[in-house]
Amino acid sequence: MKRKYKPAPDLLADRHILVTGAGDGIGKAAAHAYAAHGATVILLGRTQRKLEAVYDSIVDAGHPQPAIYPMDLTGAAPPNYEDLAETLATEFGHLDGLLHNAAALGTPAPVEHYQPEEWVRVMQVNVNAPFMLTKVCLPLLNRAKDASIIFTSSEVGRRGKAYWGAYATSNFAIEGLMQVLADELESAGKIRVNSIDPGPVRTAMRTASYPGEDPRTLPSPKSIMRPYLFLMGPDSREINGQALNAQ
Repeated sequence: MKRKYKPAPDLLADRHILVTGAGDGIGKAAAHAYAAHGATVILLGRTQRKLEAVYDSIVDAGHPQPAIYPMDLTGAAPPNYEDLAETLATEFGHLDGLLHNAAALGTPAPVEHYQPEEWVRVMQVNVNAPFMLTKVCLPLLNRAKDASIIFTSSEVGRRGKAYWGAYATSNFAIEGLMQVLADELESAGKIRVNSIDPGPVRTAMRTASYPGEDPRTLPSPKSIMRPYLFLMGPDSREINGQALNAQ
């Protein structure tokens, strides 16, 4: 991506894009950015109130009317994902993009002391959910002229660090899933798959990870949207299997 990349105002016109973790933080910013460039955004998250607030702000801004799909990834099972795919097929017919943004941080601790229940919960949200969601959405993405899947990663998913436990391990798994899927889909040329490490951003998860850090020193989620727009739009048609950084 060029450093001075400027997405066209209608970059995502008439596209249908599913965003997980859309209730706040980077997911909220991405939903707004995609809608501002013409997309109909499906807002997926576990908190109805937050999703409704994002919905209202997108509508108030005069962007295409989004849709809301409340879903708690912690307890979601295969039938829940199948129901989602059926709903998307009925309401939209196809998908042009999927941004995996929802994630669980877990409790930082040495592996020796990491609680098994916490490990399973983080893996469920950060690895199993993206796998199952991608699996059921692939037929919908294949109906698009060109489609994009973006996995949200982290620096600790590319080089492990002490005490990051399940969160770091799950991000390594996401990078692996991205690479496998990109390689599988490359020959067809219809769906590109990449990952983004957003870097330090002013979000609730960042605050929980670094409680002593002044969030005012960090960029806002809105300020890092250029690569999210680039990868989601047709300008990135030739980019596949890449682990990129937002900053």
